[in-house]
Amino acid sequence: MRQLAHLVHDSIGHLVADQSLNVLAREAARGIVIEESKILLMYTERYDDFSFPGGGIDAGEAPIVGLRRELAEEAGAHDIEILSDFGRVTEYLPCWKPQWDLMFQTSYWFHCKLNSALQANKLEHYEVANGMNVHWVDIDEAIRHNQSVIVSRAEKMGISIHRETQVLQQVAKELMGTEESL
Repeated sequence: MRQLAHLVHDSIGHLVADQSLNVLAREAARGIVIEESKILLMYTERYDDFSFPGGGIDAGEAPIVGLRRELAEEAGAHDIEILSDFGRVTEYLPCWKPQWDLMFQTSYWFHCKLNSALQANKLEHYEVANGMNVHWVDIDEAIRHNQSVIVSRAEKMGISIHRETQVLQQVAKELMGTEESL
């Protein structure tokens, strides 16, 4: 799978070269689901941002199996067809688990087709608490929205917004041919 980007979160850039740190390795799978001129995204009220549906891959789980599970849980997408892999992003991020100094995450994106209507989703407790909702969105609007949050550097800005916006721009350019891709 092609490498789309390698990112290092601003708050931990100085730590990445330190070999003595405890680094949590995590993998995630994310879906690119396009229907006509809209893309399926998750909006999170707490962070005021749009992101791709998907999430962590469980131990021993293949990326596509994790993707199917996450799309069903987050978006209620139970009948999906994997059209192709799109790419991966590697990144160093702050870690929410106190026993780890930082996290190295590899996220895999897959272009998918929805073969039936969305059903009820089953969000995790923290996702509900953060106000996460599934939406069909114009991709250019989602990119502009996320970019405005980044520019404002809002205190509530989430750590994933740069990654998500960068991949949204690549999807806009390569799969949708829209104006906001640059």
